[in-house]
Amino acid sequence: MTLDFSSPRSPETNGWQHCFIETNRIRLHCVTQGEGELVVLLHGFPEFWYSWRHQIPALAKHFKVVVPDLRGYNDSDKPSAGYDLDTLSADIQGIIENLGYLKAHIVGHDWGGAIAWHLAQTVPQRLHRLAILNAPHPHRLMQEMSSNLDQLRRSWYMLAFQVPGLPEWLIRQNLRNFVTTAMQEFCIRKGAFSRRDMDIYQAALEKPGVLTAAINYYRQLLSPRRLMREWGRSPLPVTVPTLVLWGEDDHFLGQSLLENLDALVKAPLRLTRIADCGHWIQQEVPQTVNRELLNFLRQPYPA
Repeated sequence: MTLDFSSPRSPETNGWQHCFIETNRIRLHCVTQGEGELVVLLHGFPEFWYSWRHQIPALAKHFKVVVPDLRGYNDSDKPSAGYDLDTLSADIQGIIENLGYLKAHIVGHDWGGAIAWHLAQTVPQRLHRLAILNAPHPHRLMQEMSSNLDQLRRSWYMLAFQVPGLPEWLIRQNLRNFVTTAMQEFCIRKGAFSRRDMDIYQAALEKPGVLTAAINYYRQLLSPRRLMREWGRSPLPVTVPTLVLWGEDDHFLGQSLLENLDALVKAPLRLTRIADCGHWIQQEVPQTVNRELLNFLRQPYPA
């Protein structure tokens, strides 16, 4: 286990600690706080650990909270490869092991949710509980993109990201507008993001290699090799208790993605829809999300 507690410049302190954890042959920057059972919070695109700023102190009162910058983001390593779900999940398994834990509660939003779903399917022995925030099960996303015109329209950017080099070049030309449009304009609770928040997200995306790495997640997801491998294959069932929190007014993900979840989760499943809330759920309604997560994660284990 290698933990490097050097402290990169951070937009917030609030009693949490910065460290680097070596896992799966890369080094991930993490923010940690608290003691107890391990909770790992996984961010989405185009964010970094900062998207969980409202959850870290609330959960740290009861758990050891670890929030990585995912592979390629912010201060984590940015290798040229490894943006497939198997490798991204192995990164998180390594964090759990290197911190000396056998299991963790896994909470994921957006792309972090895709990784969380994959962990629950492939290594359920590593999870206590699974919490998903506005992140479709990857199998359901593929189904809807291939059969639902509304979801295909919402997901147009995923297809545009398949062009090598061009998307990151275009975004880089007007990065502030990209950040503001994707996050502030498409959220429902407009007070969720301050100008300072936009500055912080923009600064993280300006770091060399981040945009290409972040877009490579989508290139791997829709690569012909992966699509051929998964074609016709039944997904592994999720067998750990699962909570799904969903902002009903998500600009990017339609509510049809929530259909038939009980066919994919063969364990206690709770789905909570939140009205007047968009995609950036943990930042738009942080108190609601904190309450739901604490109620779910602190439930006694079944005998």
